[in-house]
Amino acid sequence: MPGPWEIAIILLIIVLLFGARKLPELARSVGRSMRIFKSEVKEMGNDDQQSAQQPQQGQITQGNQKQSDEEFWNSPDMQPRTNQQQPGNNPQQ
Repeated sequence: MPGPWEIAIILLIIVLLFGARKLPELARSVGRSMRIFKSEVKEMGNDDQQSAQQPQQGQITQGNQKQSDEEFWNSPDMQPRTNQQQPGNNPQQ
């Protein structure tokens, strides 16, 4: 553990590097960053707890997955397009 002289030397170097005017601003910035970091960590913990309490609603069985895949690939949006004129695309004559 550093002694009092080492701490004093480190503080002196910090003051020389940043200047006495910028130290309060630097301390405020570090404080804000720590507050934001703590709130984000707390929020992540709350999200984990909420997801553990809620049942898994999005689970799909294998049979339903196959049916969903077929419905997806057979939907009109996934069919190949022909060279028919699309609505709203009027060629200039």
